[in-house]
Amino acid sequence: MLCLRKQCEASFGKVGYIMKIGIIGLPNVGKSTLFNALTNSQVPAENYPFCTIDPNVGVVEVPDRRLDVLSAMYDTLKETRTTVEFVDIAGLVKNAGKGEGLGNQFLSHVRNVSAILEVVRCFDETNITHVDGSVDPVRDVETINYELIFSDLEILEKRIKGCEKAAAHGSAEDKLYYNTLVAAKNLLEAGRFIDLEEISKEEREILQAQDLLTTKKIMYAANVGEQDALSGNDYTAALTEYVKENYPKSEVIIISAKIESELSQLDEEEKALFLEELGLAESGMEKVIKAGYEMLDLIVYFTAGKKECRAWQIKKGTKAPKAAGIIHSDFERGFIRAEVTKYEKLVEAGNEVKAKELAFTRIEGKDYVIQDGDVIYFRFNV
Repeated sequence: MLCLRKQCEASFGKVGYIMKIGIIGLPNVGKSTLFNALTNSQVPAENYPFCTIDPNVGVVEVPDRRLDVLSAMYDTLKETRTTVEFVDIAGLVKNAGKGEGLGNQFLSHVRNVSAILEVVRCFDETNITHVDGSVDPVRDVETINYELIFSDLEILEKRIKGCEKAAAHGSAEDKLYYNTLVAAKNLLEAGRFIDLEEISKEEREILQAQDLLTTKKIMYAANVGEQDALSGNDYTAALTEYVKENYPKSEVIIISAKIESELSQLDEEEKALFLEELGLAESGMEKVIKAGYEMLDLIVYFTAGKKECRAWQIKKGTKAPKAAGIIHSDFERGFIRAEVTKYEKLVEAGNEVKAKELAFTRIEGKDYVIQDGDVIYFRFNV
């Protein structure tokens, strides 16, 4: 029998789960400024509506200090991080869901993202005009969210009309499809978003195939001035209370696009010093990514060796063979077992050999559910 220990030296045929975050909001709330800072890009960020026409896409590496530690431990030749893809679309306006301001064209660009980052203005600045003439984060969120609802309603109405005959005379599957769309339409007409966790698996699969905006996880970025980045202000307090009451599964992140812009120009050591001076424990990008991981139930495991140390992004609850298959399909097809060491235990031991001597490394089979921070060697046979 051929038994191979494959780790990061393998020829990776696949990539792990890629988190895609769509950035939306009203004009002049700091969307493009924040996108530039998060992705280190240089897209226009002007004081007028629709300065962003085509969607801007940026891919950034996920900062993870654990990977740095592993790379130093193994004296690795290559370090590969997980990534997040940000999609920035033009500012939306009232009636965007009905086509105002090219709204439907813009919204179509974020229908295939994993989650939505809704940027909300929570700062006063006389030199930056607000599309509605005043700063009111609750009103702004209501405006944007109703546009998401209107846009999804238009899609559902067309698809319901297209499957009415099949539902009336077709199979049970046709009827389920039709009834699921109608139920979703009724929910949206009542002004509510669609919670996929509250419906059956079959209904969830039907709605996920529709790429509806109102089924996506949303986090709200309260964009504040530099002086409010630590504790927020009255605007962020009002926004947090509103979101907690109306969208309890969402999260409000206090973030300063101005600070993020400054951070994007610094190296890692300078960033750490700057954040310390401001009293901030982490950057806005780290907050966004952490919230994204929690909302999307994502975790990270590692493969480590001399040639490469790599982080892999997977869904929470993934079993060992499926996690191995993310590296290469052969790993899943011929899975035998996994050698697993918790990151903290590996660091405590100091190296891989010592971890095994201390019995920190465990042999796990096909039913093992991968945990965040696992450092894994996969054994397989094909």
